[in-house]
Amino acid sequence: MNLPNILTLSRILMIPVFVIIYYLPAEWSYVVSAAIFGLAAATDWLDGYLARKLDQSTPFGAFLDPVADKLMVAVALTVLIESHASFILTIPATVIIGREIVISALREWMAEIGSRGSVAVSYIGKIKTTAQMVAIIMLLAFPPGVLWAHLGTALLYVAAVLTFWSMILYLKAAWPDLFPDKETG
Repeated sequence: MNLPNILTLSRILMIPVFVIIYYLPAEWSYVVSAAIFGLAAATDWLDGYLARKLDQSTPFGAFLDPVADKLMVAVALTVLIESHASFILTIPATVIIGREIVISALREWMAEIGSRGSVAVSYIGKIKTTAQMVAIIMLLAFPPGVLWAHLGTALLYVAAVLTFWSMILYLKAAWPDLFPDKETG
């Protein structure tokens, strides 16, 4: 167990904490839950940076990091869908969660056939993740109907468009493996 792996595990442990705090009947609950989510999002960047900088990358960390990310985002979006009870927020949240499932399955399958490199994280994925995390923080911090929540929803749409675009790029890269040419394969 090393520091990057501890940070990744802490991200998973923060999930129930931000959910519980979000639902507390207190004025500060939204802002504190958003701060906890923001801290968890920061550890996502920090654990990867430290793993590379300290040469502490491990198979366990490589497995757990994307799991922690997807759990954190899916739980936060689920809480927000319930809290906002609006199809306007549900649409981009569903696109984001659905894409994560598709790409996770694609990466697993590509790894099984030895072609995982063709579905590696792209630059557009990093922009998408940033937009998504900022949108979720805004939506957690401000209750439905507040201007900042509307801006968070708009940013979530930006993240959903980038999410869909990056999924198309991943599928395009994997296309030759998904549908091999019968003459060459």
